[in-house]
Amino acid sequence: MTSTDNLAQYFDVNGYVSGLDVLSPQEVLEMRANFDKVEKDIGQENATYSLHNKHLTDEWVLRLTSHPNMLKPLKAVLGPNLILLDSRFICKYPVGKDEEKEAFVAWHQDVRYWGVEGDVVSVWLAIDDADVDNACMQVIPGTHKSGLLKHITEAKEGNLLTSNQSIPENLYDVNKAVHCPLKAGQMSLHHGLLVHGSGTNRSTRRRCGYVIRYVSTQAKPIVDADRPRSFPATVLVCGVNEPANFEDHAPEWFTWRNM
Repeated sequence: MTSTDNLAQYFDVNGYVSGLDVLSPQEVLEMRANFDKVEKDIGQENATYSLHNKHLTDEWVLRLTSHPNMLKPLKAVLGPNLILLDSRFICKYPVGKDEEKEAFVAWHQDVRYWGVEGDVVSVWLAIDDADVDNACMQVIPGTHKSGLLKHITEAKEGNLLTSNQSIPENLYDVNKAVHCPLKAGQMSLHHGLLVHGSGTNRSTRRRCGYVIRYVSTQAKPIVDADRPRSFPATVLVCGVNEPANFEDHAPEWFTWRNM
């Protein structure tokens, strides 16, 4: 993308942007060393999908969520005042060539269970290189224009999504899917309504990423029995929190906020 205007226009049409540089080579090494230590302490099983909202407890994680190179394209899409809604590390470990083993992310929309009025944008920051071989994310461009689609319970075992949700195959065209490969330290952005997913990692390499959700401060939580969600980890990462629809849970030591 040659400018933030072009980026915002591309995002509006397609619902995603990929291959954006965020971290320097030194920052990548530091990020991976920090994550590898966490992984060693808690084990691979827990590191797969259980590392939720560590931006509230770990300074190195919160620094990632508020990195200037991450916020710049987000501001182009959402505006200058940004709330971090939620974050999670997702590790997809190799299963080798065993076709019976599955560990995948079913086709879904992020906001299916998010009670938010307003656009939600998800960041996927690559901790490891993510490519076709180790099952990088795939998106179906333009599907964010289709509104919230029906989701059902995924029948196949191995879906990493907490609610085991998936979209019925007749509601999207998998032939239009596009891979989003990333080098470690790069990120993609995708709209909360964009249909996306990823396959099973049959390479010999880990595929770890950090997923962070952002909204404008103009967005607000809604009460919807079909979309129940609380927001105990929201943090103002950029600008001013007006009209304060989400509480700012920033730790006291968060002193480098981009105002």
